[in-house]
Amino acid sequence: MEANVPSARSRALAVLRVRSRASAVGLLPAALAVVLVAARATGRLAGDPWPTVTLVVCVVAALVLLVGGAFAAVVLRASPAVTPTVPLSEAAAPDLYRLVRDLADRMDVPPPSAIALTPDCDSWLEDRSHAAHRRGAARVFGATAGPLGPESAPGAAPVLVIGSPFLWWMRVAELRAVLAPVVAGTGPSAHPDIADARGFVRGLDAAVDVGGRRGLGWIAAPARLLLRLCRTDAAEMERGVAAAASERAQGVDYGLRIVAQEQVGLAYAGWDRLLTRVALPAWRMGRWPAHLDAGVVSALTELSRRDRLAEGFTSRLGERPACDLLEQPGLIDEATSLLAARLFHGGPAEAGPDWSPVDWAAYPEEVVDRKWRTEAARLHAALDALAVPAGLPGSPSAPASPTAPVSPVSPVPPASPAARPGSQGATGAAGAARPATLAAADSPSPTADALAGPTLERVLGYLTDLGGEGAAGETLAGRITGELAREERAAGPAAGAGKARGADTLPLFPLQPPRSGRDLLADHVTAMVCCAAVDSAGATPGLDWLDGPVLLVGGDRRSDLAPRVLCLVEDGNPEPLRDWLSALGVRPEKPVRLV
Repeated sequence: MEANVPSARSRALAVLRVRSRASAVGLLPAALAVVLVAARATGRLAGDPWPTVTLVVCVVAALVLLVGGAFAAVVLRASPAVTPTVPLSEAAAPDLYRLVRDLADRMDVPPPSAIALTPDCDSWLEDRSHAAHRRGAARVFGATAGPLGPESAPGAAPVLVIGSPFLWWMRVAELRAVLAPVVAGTGPSAHPDIADARGFVRGLDAAVDVGGRRGLGWIAAPARLLLRLCRTDAAEMERGVAAAASERAQGVDYGLRIVAQEQVGLAYAGWDRLLTRVALPAWRMGRWPAHLDAGVVSALTELSRRDRLAEGFTSRLGERPACDLLEQPGLIDEATSLLAARLFHGGPAEAGPDWSPVDWAAYPEEVVDRKWRTEAARLHAALDALAVPAGLPGSPSAPASPTAPVSPVSPVPPASPAARPGSQGATGAAGAARPATLAAADSPSPTADALAGPTLERVLGYLTDLGGEGAAGETLAGRITGELAREERAAGPAAGAGKARGADTLPLFPLQPPRSGRDLLADHVTAMVCCAAVDSAGATPGLDWLDGPVLLVGGDRRSDLAPRVLCLVEDGNPEPLRDWLSALGVRPEKPVRLV
């Protein structure tokens, strides 16, 4: 600690020297103007061209002072970027605040000015006194926080930001060990030179942002120049601060910290899987899981069960979880879950009619089943756009003549005029109206009218590649990709969370890169197969904590569907999928209920 603080302080002084030199450059014309005016007044510079020179220098000095003053005002008043967080007052987490204060007392450092939570697997100190000074805030440890998180009084210690997954997965002792080096960072941060240098760098960064957004190049350009001049010293200063904090924290739970760091890596892996495979499908349809932090416990427990390297981790669950340090963990979990949707997907900051929470118990029915049926409807809409008939010549069960495609949102084929109004019927080969279930049961092979609705047989027939060139799959994949792009443009700036739901920002941290057309086609065919299995074979939608939506047959997850779908999509070979469907009793010719 003693060796690292002077190093950080010397780097801070180097940053401040950049500020001093910039101020000197700005004052140089004014100093020259003062000298010239004084010399003219004393008669030392009489005659031409000194009157003109003095006037020009005075004008230049006035302009430089005006521009420099405006630049300095922007640097001093501009609010640096503040990480969106969930504020946590002392009344909401008295035990957590006591734990943090005890850590600070043991390491002889100032306690953080406040605590906030972030929906990520990380923890850090964030100095918000610059923004607080601009707003005239004077909030103290444990006071009510602003909309983006707690603020500090000018000159106060920074805010402690804690990753919310840590609170739910880690035990109290593990969280204490992980937070020790973070809290120790308030010591070096309290040094006046380091705090002053940090404030200067943050002000320059904010000035670059202000100048860029408002088109004020005369502000952004010098701010960028000054940032380049002090970049190396600022980085070395932060390294020195981190080294000093780590050294000071070595005497606090050092042995336990090694074990706790293993839990940090495990939490990150489970959190990433939960967001990308479980939360993302819900976000895309306007629903947000309301208890992501509770879900990460289930995800990590499942990961521990599957991963041999994680054996024994589940025994920790008998110890007191860190979320017990919160007074109302359910409400905090819901707030961080909504913030996660905003950060990683671009969703609105508040719930609404088209942006509503969903509980884990309702997830399979309200998200998984709806996702499958939405994708199946999009698949049949693409087939309709390609004017694909219900049956193709050459397919094993194709009708003698093609029929006109039916709207993808129709749950069953249209009834004949003889059918009773309001009944759901299917027309047989002879033209008589019969219930769809009876028609399917009476016919050993699908008829033309039975295939006229949204059926799996229609998809199988189209993707069956008799020539082995895969052109049909490429065409259909391109159609689905284009339709998804149109839906995203219509939704707004964020995919699935656009203006219709009040989103006002793009996701800060997008979860997934763009997917290929083949991958999207495989997802849509899989969704169609799952819908058919649910409607005709008694299967049910389910949730796997690590893999997301899954198909359950007899209560057991069927993980053998994906390679058979890929065989159809990539090779045009439907036989492995047909064998799988036959073994489960799925009827490809039966119409599927869509959204």
